[in-house]
Amino acid sequence: MSTHPQVAVIGECMVELQKSGELYKQAFGGDTLNTALYLSRLTQKHGVTTRYITGLGEDPFSQQMLDSWQQEGINTEAVSISQKHLPGMYLIETSADGERRFFYWRDNAAAKFWLDDYSKADTQQLLNSQQFIYLSGISLAILPDAARQLLMEILQQAKQHGAKIVFDNNYRPALWPSKEAAQLAYQQILKLTDIAFLTFDDEQLLYGDCHEIEAIARTQLYGVNEIVIKRGAEACYVIIDNERYEVPANKVSHVIDTTAAGDSFSAGYLACRILGGSPCDAAKTGHLLAGTVIQHRGAIIPAEAMPTTDLGKC
Repeated sequence: MSTHPQVAVIGECMVELQKSGELYKQAFGGDTLNTALYLSRLTQKHGVTTRYITGLGEDPFSQQMLDSWQQEGINTEAVSISQKHLPGMYLIETSADGERRFFYWRDNAAAKFWLDDYSKADTQQLLNSQQFIYLSGISLAILPDAARQLLMEILQQAKQHGAKIVFDNNYRPALWPSKEAAQLAYQQILKLTDIAFLTFDDEQLLYGDCHEIEAIARTQLYGVNEIVIKRGAEACYVIIDNERYEVPANKVSHVIDTTAAGDSFSAGYLACRILGGSPCDAAKTGHLLAGTVIQHRGAIIPAEAMPTTDLGKC
């Protein structure tokens, strides 16, 4: 592995509006962006470069995103800036009983078209130089069919050049025309995947699984050697080289907001693995970070609230 690993995270970040009384609070949100930000916080001092690959516009919101990512040490050189498209937007409404509803405006979002703005050769060259490439089910779902197939081809070539592909299953039914379309795309990406993060609730929703063993067996059939089953507050399962480990989650007595719990777990796990840690140590790091995140409101906690963990010993 390179002395200074390169990690590319592919996905979408949107403008977030959250109702607060009669007003709306504006922020930014996105599953892969959450992971990229926490990964950057955990690893940049160890010489790891985390870059985010997405599409944005020329609007003030897009510039605010770029500025905030750069302040977090995220490399934004591969962010495509569109003259025709804007970032997507979503609204969160919370009912009296605490249930949240999401409303999205993303059909024409710039992130859908990031691959259009680069030649295949340039994208291939960039991803060939990465040690790790991380993306999620949402990263795939937002792309038009032709762009998704092109990305699969590019990822296959990057894998042949030594990149490890990391996939988080984040399944959102509303983004897919059918379950069958999502299953086909997941089958394609999992055949390229080295590390799979599977939230079991999403596996149940997509495949109707009754038990985690079904998800594990199916994913192993695609050739994935390292599988992490995320189970919320329950212990996660780590399967590697056909060995299965159960790593308990940290006990949190006062949960404030579970937003980005899974995204931050993936960041903690991947950070430890990038720096040479064992799968079990990586799962402990993931639980530690996720357990901290859920004790704060919002997806991104203040930098000073980050847990103390010596990743140099991973």
